[in-house]
Amino acid sequence: MIVRPEGGPRVVVGVDDSAGARCALAWAIGEARIRGLPLLVVHAAPLPAHVAAAGQLGCVTEALQSAGEQLIAQLLGEVADGRPAGVETATLPVVGEPGATLVRLARGDDILVVGRGERPPLSRLLRPSVRLHCARRTRATFVCVRPPAVQSVIEQLSDGTRPQDRFGIRRLGQRLWGSDSGTVNGATDR
Repeated sequence: MIVRPEGGPRVVVGVDDSAGARCALAWAIGEARIRGLPLLVVHAAPLPAHVAAAGQLGCVTEALQSAGEQLIAQLLGEVADGRPAGVETATLPVVGEPGATLVRLARGDDILVVGRGERPPLSRLLRPSVRLHCARRTRATFVCVRPPAVQSVIEQLSDGTRPQDRFGIRRLGQRLWGSDSGTVNGATDR
């Protein structure tokens, strides 16, 4: 765990393997650099219920923490080419409910940063929202970073599915190029 200089504030960012977490990590690195604060990158992995019931905590906990360390290293590599320059950075992979863990770690003078993503309704029922849990319970300054709308379209294209026009991108293109028939520069919108 990162030691606070003279009990001062820090930037605490919760990450997972999502576009929202990458944007939150980038924002947190920039904020820590601007304010001269230490950065704590946290990955909290919930313990599967069947593992707790079976009593196999030791090896599973170690495996989850190891996977968390690897994920944090991967995200820091993607976002900041490794450890961000000019920012005192510590990493903390833990096993526990992500929302409760982040609220417990972030104190009143800290800045708590999480990413926001879009999840299908079934996923929301099975896993509670970390963003909402933190927003309702934290005493720290809370920041929720949403990935740009274009990122969502790129993710859908990389999955091989047709992007939805939830963000009005086709309508914007039609306005910019003056096309009302669904064509842009002669290409149809299909």
